[in-house]
Amino acid sequence: QVQVVESGGGMVQAGGSLRLSCTTSGLTFGTYAMGWFRQAPGKEREGVSCISWSGGITYYADSVKGRFTISRDNAKNTLFLQMNSLKPEDTAMYYCAADLVFGGVCRGYEYTYWGQGTQVTVSS
Repeated sequence: QVQVVESGGGMVQAGGSLRLSCTTSGLTFGTYAMGWFRQAPGKEREGVSCISWSGGITYYADSVKGRFTISRDNAKNTLFLQMNSLKPEDTAMYYCAADLVFGGVCRGYEYTYWGQGTQVTVSS
């Protein structure tokens, strides 16, 4: 049974930083593309950042370029999202997802396995 578990969310003031982590079990992590998605109340889910299985190819939404960094440690089955210069508009539930195919961009419908999410709240 595949499990995807996010952690690291919390409350932070604007301009602050958070680091999200995502661990998986039940799949061969190093062969899966991974992604971070977010959804704010009343808004559609957004692909924040995605990364190929090797880590060699990454994608960032325009809204987070230059502020967020995605990375992965295949030896530890862990995905990270370093979020700096956070803004109130980054407030959302953040989800980690996995799929065998890396499509080059973050399209949620392309991802098979999903975590339950971790809440990020940025106050002004």
